[in-house]
Amino acid sequence: MKISVVIPSYKVKSKILGVLEKIGPEVHRIYVIDDKCPENSGDFVKQNCQDPRVKVIYHDKNQGVGGAVITGYKMAIEEKMDIAVKIDGDGQMNPELLHAFTAPIEARLYDYTKGNRFYRIDDVKQMPLMRLLGNTGLSFITKASTGYWQLFDPTNGYTAISVECLKNMELDKTSKRYFFESDLLFRLNIIGANIKDIPMTAVYEDEQSNLRISKIFFPFIKGHAKNFSKRILYDYFLRDFSLATITLVFGLLFLVFGVGFGSYHWYRALQDHTTATSGTVMLAALPVIIGTQLLLSFINYDISKSRSLQRATFEIKG
Repeated sequence: MKISVVIPSYKVKSKILGVLEKIGPEVHRIYVIDDKCPENSGDFVKQNCQDPRVKVIYHDKNQGVGGAVITGYKMAIEEKMDIAVKIDGDGQMNPELLHAFTAPIEARLYDYTKGNRFYRIDDVKQMPLMRLLGNTGLSFITKASTGYWQLFDPTNGYTAISVECLKNMELDKTSKRYFFESDLLFRLNIIGANIKDIPMTAVYEDEQSNLRISKIFFPFIKGHAKNFSKRILYDYFLRDFSLATITLVFGLLFLVFGVGFGSYHWYRALQDHTTATSGTVMLAALPVIIGTQLLLSFINYDISKSRSLQRATFEIKG
């Protein structure tokens, strides 16, 4: 298969040549996307890299990591590559691991592979505490919004994807900023792509991250909420209608009724300086309990469905 590598280039001038040098001969084409880099990294690569596989592409306006990767993906489609691997230019991702990411796709067992820095305990110990906590929280939220419950480390940017898979996706609708990796997983779920985590070790040196938690927190929450709503609508109402759908609907109804009824009578009791009757308490508590159990049952079904679909896809492709 023809393998291509996409490298977004933004403030990585001091590292990118080292990354390019480590890319092995199994790669047919390397796309370096100068995302309106203030360091002119695209010109720097052109002047200092003699590798004929390297093609530098310039953005007139900064589009973010997602926009840069999408440009690389489109070039991979245009030049009829079979696999597109995305590697950052800051040296955190070892290009020598590239075969581990492409092999499952070359074997036609998976459509998309991504790195997982949490697989090995020793790797987790080396991770900065804030990144560890942030990735753990984001992983759970992303599992719910994308439906890929078996995956971890969703913001990991070391990925490989089948170009055939890319052709079936609406790339222009994918988020172009820091939400890119998570949004891509959601869109892969829409087309039923089979995904695999690849254990890897990240390198944390003196690189300066362009990511600011205060800047991306609310866009991330908004994006995940939007994708979660879409996924539930697509999977349980438009494409399929099952017992899980009924469980979800009645679970929400019971929970909302219980919380609303209980809150109203609790407020009235405070205003009237009275104590609620045992019947009122039970009428509020029982729907909450039943609703919670129904929603937990739905979540369990959703997780089981995700794993079953992955196994079924694997068996068909195998």
